[in-house]
Amino acid sequence: MPELTRIPYKITFLTGASIVIANMVGTGVFTSLGFQVMGIQSGFALLMLWLVGGLIALCGAVCYGELAAAMPRSGGEYHYLSQIYHPALGFLSGWVSATVGFAAPTALAALALGEYAKSLWPNLQPTWLSVAVVLALTLVHGSSTRVGSRLQVIITALKVVVLVVFIGAGMVIGEGQPLSFAPDAAGWEALVSPAFAVSLVYVSYAYSGWNAAVYVTGEIENPKRNLSRILLAGTAVVLLLYVGLNYVFLRSTPLAGLSGQVEVGFVAATSLFGPLGGRLMGGVIAALLVSTISSMIFAGPRIVQTMGEDISALRWLAPRSSAGIPVRALLLQTAITMAFILKPSFKEVLVYAGFVLNLFTFLTVLGLFVLRLRKPGLPRPYRAWGYPVTPLIFLGLSGWTLAFILRDKPTESLYGLATLGVGLLVYFLTKRTVRSVPAAQG
Repeated sequence: MPELTRIPYKITFLTGASIVIANMVGTGVFTSLGFQVMGIQSGFALLMLWLVGGLIALCGAVCYGELAAAMPRSGGEYHYLSQIYHPALGFLSGWVSATVGFAAPTALAALALGEYAKSLWPNLQPTWLSVAVVLALTLVHGSSTRVGSRLQVIITALKVVVLVVFIGAGMVIGEGQPLSFAPDAAGWEALVSPAFAVSLVYVSYAYSGWNAAVYVTGEIENPKRNLSRILLAGTAVVLLLYVGLNYVFLRSTPLAGLSGQVEVGFVAATSLFGPLGGRLMGGVIAALLVSTISSMIFAGPRIVQTMGEDISALRWLAPRSSAGIPVRALLLQTAITMAFILKPSFKEVLVYAGFVLNLFTFLTVLGLFVLRLRKPGLPRPYRAWGYPVTPLIFLGLSGWTLAFILRDKPTESLYGLATLGVGLLVYFLTKRTVRSVPAAQG
């Protein structure tokens, strides 16, 4: 075999940005507005929800950009927390990501794809379509990083184009609803209401995935330069799409028609284009979710593979194929995803998994301060823009959200903490043998 065929394909800026965009734009933006309007009646406050959520994600992306440039290795929070705090904390982050952090959202998106596809084909068996899509994308990403990357770019580009066309059509077609988006006293009052805090939790879930590219840092072309650009560009595109989509949803459909609805995209499309347009939109959303599923299948196994390099008990997950693909880790994640799809009693798991995943992103951004204090001389090809204001904004808003979840969802939060307890037990039982990885490894 010629030597060139064994050189792993490097992920370009375009592919990296596609992974970020595809991870973020999933079911959240098409489902959560119906619950937000139940407590908030101000158009200004409703759009501010999505702007604030985007601000949190952008501040997080800025911070992760510095960490990724200083510690350019795949694995995301697992790698950062292991280096900044202690290997046990990094293991816990990887434990959550490996068990439910990627597999469960992948399954949720696949099941949603099947349900939306039924709007076009009522006799379709949605579960088996979900299984087929996951297996097909696993086959693609398990065979070639180059082919998988190109597929990711194409289907994400189609997703963005379709959403832009929908936003443009929504601004032109149909009569605008009598809802003001200008700031007023009622709108500002809504910003500090409990309902705003509740809704921000769900908006934060919709924005999750802004850090997706850090899980494949080691495979990105010139990560010290490109990673921060990938995170910021992908997140900024999604922020614009989310604000535009929710503006169209609110402009096209009376609040009473949106209130309590889960399939907001379907309701808005029906209002704009009629029943046939609503059915077609359901099919379009199903197609868009292929991009989301693909990006999670692409990124998730890199965490498990990196853990396998460091932990002797998981060493069997470390090997890569000649194309540089962590096939064993990929198959493990697919197996867990299949279990969630075929026995979908996991939706409660997502609530408490969301709590612990947000906790780890909070600790990671906090680690930016810790690393600057402990290792001021560490080479930092990229420094977080706006430091220390941007990480403080992220920590303040994320901390507020975490505190609210802990207060409002104590049972799910305790389940999340119990999951960490089990992970800690597994960590010590594995009798961890860690190969030293310098923080500034390039």
